Amino acid sequence: MTTTDAASASASFSHSFSDRTRGEDREWLSTAVDLAWRCPPSPRAFNVGALIVDADDRELARGWSRDTDEHVHAEESALARLAPNHPRLPGATIYSSLEPCSVRKSRPATCTQLIIASGIRRVVFAWREPSLLVEDCQGAELLRDAGIEVVEMPEYEPLVKAANAHLFGEA
Repeated sequence: MTTTDAASASASFSHSFSDRTRGEDREWLSTAVDLAWRCPPSPRAFNVGALIVDADDRELARGWSRDTDEHVHAEESALARLAPNHPRLPGATIYSSLEPCSVRKSRPATCTQLIIASGIRRVVFAWREPSLLVEDCQGAELLRDAGIEVVEMPEYEPLVKAANAHLFGEA
């Protein structure tokens, strides 16, 4: 096989892998968005769903905002269901309907910090957190700065906004 053939085969493989991953991302992110509808309503918090999926496309954990207490965030809830040193976390992806928080008043660690500490190397989310409750969320940037792959899928934004209509006077 020539160098050109090898490069072509590699590009072909990476293109098909990217397409397959994008399809899987859509399925898992749709589930995270659906989980946002399970959140008990709060006039001071977003409804967010999250799930963690291992490298073999198996769900490891899921959570949503306020599912265990009034202050728990979705990513925090999903991560809490796994041991901190779970062997599949470094190859896992966390899917969240909203950009992981970078500022937090109710807990000492933000969701961004929790994700970085977990060893997860990939985050997929639907909607960048608007400056409604927190000014200028930097979750995506902080995750990228930590070497984590971040994928934004803004086509899901309308669905996430609908799950959060209560914050925009539309409920």
